[in-house]
Amino acid sequence: MTDLLNLNRLVYFTTVVETGSFTAAADRLDVAKAVVSHQVGKLEQELGATLLRRTTRRVTPTEEGRLFYDRAAIILREAEAAYGDISQSAAKPTGMLRLTAPLDYGEMVVAPTIATYLRKYPRMRVETIFDDAVSNLVDEEIDLGIRVGWLADSSNLARRLGTLQQFVVASPDLAARLPADTGPRLAKSLPWVGNAQLRGIGQWLFSKDGETVLAELNPVVSCDKTPGVKACVLAGIGLGIFPDYSVSDDIAGGRLVRVFADWTLPTGGIHAVFPPARFRPAKVRAFVDMLVAAEKKRARGSVLAR
Repeated sequence: MTDLLNLNRLVYFTTVVETGSFTAAADRLDVAKAVVSHQVGKLEQELGATLLRRTTRRVTPTEEGRLFYDRAAIILREAEAAYGDISQSAAKPTGMLRLTAPLDYGEMVVAPTIATYLRKYPRMRVETIFDDAVSNLVDEEIDLGIRVGWLADSSNLARRLGTLQQFVVASPDLAARLPADTGPRLAKSLPWVGNAQLRGIGQWLFSKDGETVLAELNPVVSCDKTPGVKACVLAGIGLGIFPDYSVSDDIAGGRLVRVFADWTLPTGGIHAVFPPARFRPAKVRAFVDMLVAAEKKRARGSVLAR
């Protein structure tokens, strides 16, 4: 059955029929005449039928050969069309792009990037899952995942888009009530709003001038979504830890105040994550390239805002 599906032999045979000779077929295919003759002979042997009449002047198909040529030509046209469709879709974005991203990064960076993407590729469609929970790309048939923070061990492939800083923030009223010497060592005595989706939310490592402090937090409220955490912090319930992109506008607008500002938290990464595959579709490559550009622009803005 495998030999019967050898499309190369169909190509050799149909080319001989179309050109009328093994020599002309070999010239068209840019191979040796002996190769064409051998492959056609193998095809006749596999089929158990004589497909071509060979004379000194011309090669013509037998009745069986003509019937087989008609079917073989259709098969080759369909194969060529299928190959063209797939290679074309691999070369330019087409179809549906399914992606997932954390809520806040999805709102701040991914959504504007989608708008740019659809303006450039108006025939594309995008399906998003904005959620702080990490989706399984393979099980949920997702083309692209955006991961913020630190990547867990995985069989997925990843490309780094950029980096993020983490800020401790509070509402202006709460910040004004904090002791003047507030720092990471006093963290346990302060009210915090925790994000239940983050691993290890109870402890954070702060650094300053070569000194490190492992601070234990005491959440008075925990939320399972970043917007809920932020709403509670804005309401003055407690302090919160957020990526820079999530709170930069609120800090600039005076709605939030940085606390422990002379201490730093570990720098995290922003990654595009892909399910295992040998080739990456053009629709994914194009979107990730736009995300890289958006991240560079955001990073420049963050530097200027400091």
